[in-house]
Amino acid sequence: MSPASLPSSLPHFVAFFFVLSSLWAFPMAVASSDHRKHADVTRHYNFHITLKNITRLCNTKSIITVNGKFPGPRIVAREGDRVLIKVVNHVPNNVTIHWHGIRQLRSGWADGPSYITQCPIQSNQSYVYNFTIIGQRGTLFWHAHISWLRATVYGPIVILPRRNDSYPFPKPHKEIPIIFGEWWNADTEAVINQAQQTGGGPNVSDAYTINGLPGPLYNCSQNDTFRLKVKPGKTYLVRLINAALNDDLFFSIAKHTLTVVEADAVYVKPFDTDVLLITPGQTTNVLLKTKRHYPPNDTNFLMLARPYSTGLGTFDNSTVAGVLEYDNPSNHDHHNSSSLSSKNQTVVLLKPTLPQINDTSFAANFSSKLRSLAISKFPANVPKTVDKRFFFTVGLGTNPCPRNQTCKGPTNRTKFAASVNNVSFALPSTALLQAHFFGRANGVYTTDFPSFPLRPFNFTGIAPNNTNVSSVSSGTKVVVLPYNASVELVMQDTSILGAESHPLHLHGFNFFVVGQGFGNYNSTTDPAKFNLVDPVERNTVGVPSGGWVAIRFLADNPGVWFMHCHFEVHMSWGLRMAWIVRDGKLPNQKLLPPPSDLPKC
Repeated sequence: MSPASLPSSLPHFVAFFFVLSSLWAFPMAVASSDHRKHADVTRHYNFHITLKNITRLCNTKSIITVNGKFPGPRIVAREGDRVLIKVVNHVPNNVTIHWHGIRQLRSGWADGPSYITQCPIQSNQSYVYNFTIIGQRGTLFWHAHISWLRATVYGPIVILPRRNDSYPFPKPHKEIPIIFGEWWNADTEAVINQAQQTGGGPNVSDAYTINGLPGPLYNCSQNDTFRLKVKPGKTYLVRLINAALNDDLFFSIAKHTLTVVEADAVYVKPFDTDVLLITPGQTTNVLLKTKRHYPPNDTNFLMLARPYSTGLGTFDNSTVAGVLEYDNPSNHDHHNSSSLSSKNQTVVLLKPTLPQINDTSFAANFSSKLRSLAISKFPANVPKTVDKRFFFTVGLGTNPCPRNQTCKGPTNRTKFAASVNNVSFALPSTALLQAHFFGRANGVYTTDFPSFPLRPFNFTGIAPNNTNVSSVSSGTKVVVLPYNASVELVMQDTSILGAESHPLHLHGFNFFVVGQGFGNYNSTTDPAKFNLVDPVERNTVGVPSGGWVAIRFLADNPGVWFMHCHFEVHMSWGLRMAWIVRDGKLPNQKLLPPPSDLPKC
């Protein structure tokens, strides 16, 4: 700014200075000059990791939050924007943040999983996550990616279309994020630490939450209820996010049909449903069309979510409720919106019907309805040919109990474990991406992750007697891919310790779900049934309980990319692995250098 353009009086200057300084106190959007070719706008956010006392279920505890909010603040950007988020750690715990579903093209340093793409942000340290949103629009979310901190450290990411672009569906009257979570009265770090020591399953959560609130079906939670107030004859875009730690969830709203229009920030062919299924790590956008007229006075509609579970282990078998209420002006005089009853009469609460807890057929039918929009503006670029084929078993297993210790695994001589192709992945003590970029893999990781199971068996039949995860093959093993290779990966559930649905999340890529089925995958007959025309494109997919799923993706993003079960308990037990994608030959096919403030281990 030139001297001639400065405010001419002191009061004006003070006001000007206040406005300027406040821009940095709150999220902002400014035109980017040096990144103009790549980003339309640069948006700045400040994330302060702090402790805050929160009360739920009449239990008050200190939790880790972002900016003292639970859930955390919403990130809003447009396709093409550059986003800079400064994370400052004010708590004793190490912290990282993952921007779940953001492609991070050539910017893997900003992906966030601890010891994969970065060392943690230590107490009293900071790190700026810097990435550009390329070719994506829709709903994603961010969460902590170290230990079990994401139990309270999470929030929505809303990516709007480019300015002057529109949705491929009618413009909604209003947009509402709904983020599912889990609440423990206990400290979740103590929960997983105790489980790791004893080898048993961790204690389950005490409640599920909608936007951080448990709702009226839980003890002491009548006033901690999420309420969605709507007007009749309107269409609302509801952005659903499952940030729960360990549970797939069914969701429904009484007497209302939902139209699914997007999954994992990719548009899908719209379809109507009364109930939807969403795994941890998945997002689903739905259109909610309200009734044409106000319902009878004091009639509200419950929205319910409860788990879909097929495993043998214990889980939180409870239901979270929110309330959909029509904002009828004639009710304002006598209706107490903070309660489920008014002074004169009890509110009528209509409940939806949800599937059975273990309804695998509903899960299969629902997932089969998801298809890419596959139009010229939003094509489904499915790899038609395959350069690299992989077959991964995913499931549970055991490790021997240490000598002179009694464990609480499946037997008192074993501990729970989990693996991919019988490899239980061990996190290194330094970040894989740094080791890869600087050519220091020796002693950090090896490149011999098996492409196929080393010892095939009847994966979904009677489990073998030996359920131990191989001590020989476990460790920090990765798969190395050449740049731009087309990859087909079949993930097969196993019946070891019980068949179970596993939500597998791949960092750095979207993939196409080209096929799925129950039983053992048949490499001779099943590929003929693959959908290579309009398969759904997403970043997290549920491997069917007692079945398999086939995905394809193009390895067009150089770096190190984590893939893991999004059940936090299974990831803690080792159900995780990593891919390394080599640089391409051209400058725009290479991983960018690390930022100067990258945390050190």
